[in-house]
Amino acid sequence: MPKYAMVIDLDRCMGCRACMEACKVENNTPTAHFWMYVFRFEEGHYPNTHVWFLPRPCMHCDNAPCVKVCPVGARYKREDGLVATDWDRCIGCRYCEVACPYGVNFFNWKDPRKNAYLDWDDADLRPRTDGNSPPYRNPDLDRRYGKEGRRTAGGGRLRGVIEKCTFCVHRVERGLKPACVANCPAFALLFGDLEDPASEVSQVLKRKPSFRLLEELGTEPRVYYVGGHPPHPESKPVEEIVARV
Repeated sequence: MPKYAMVIDLDRCMGCRACMEACKVENNTPTAHFWMYVFRFEEGHYPNTHVWFLPRPCMHCDNAPCVKVCPVGARYKREDGLVATDWDRCIGCRYCEVACPYGVNFFNWKDPRKNAYLDWDDADLRPRTDGNSPPYRNPDLDRRYGKEGRRTAGGGRLRGVIEKCTFCVHRVERGLKPACVANCPAFALLFGDLEDPASEVSQVLKRKPSFRLLEELGTEPRVYYVGGHPPHPESKPVEEIVARV
């Protein structure tokens, strides 16, 4: 059984946010839902300033607080390490959102069909799509995944349920990389099996010092960072933060 993890090289990240865009297109997330978010920080004082970037997906923790507090088993840990959300079972209590120290959960307050970037019923699109999957609807997200056969892929499902990064489970089960990894132009994001010593993630973690966010909480994240450092009190946000960590 693989042990999936993500490695993010902060020395390579240039803050282009292609990962955020790729995540939205792949997972059809509603407006203002950022399963992948890139923080922009500034340190130092003019003229000796330094700007750096911190991509932040779900940490897919091995000791995930969100899994522990879910009263109905909608949030669960898969054997391969992915922390999944069964939106068929979610009752919208938002305990997972409160328990998570990384701020990666998003609640569907609105009818997702009315909170999409494009109008699902736009008549102008029909001649172009001929009734097939419109460009904002990924049919892979409708299938069941894992040996549990649960619907855990994609976003914007139902009003009143919570969703988050899935590591693109629908791509991983087909042997593909998560969309954010596949579309990073600087190759700053890596994904693979930690159980395989020859995998790229294992090799990078062997060569370079790494850290994980909020390790002191004992959550045991599956996202590792190399290069750079965790945010500290001198790290000033360059822009208003719409997600927290």
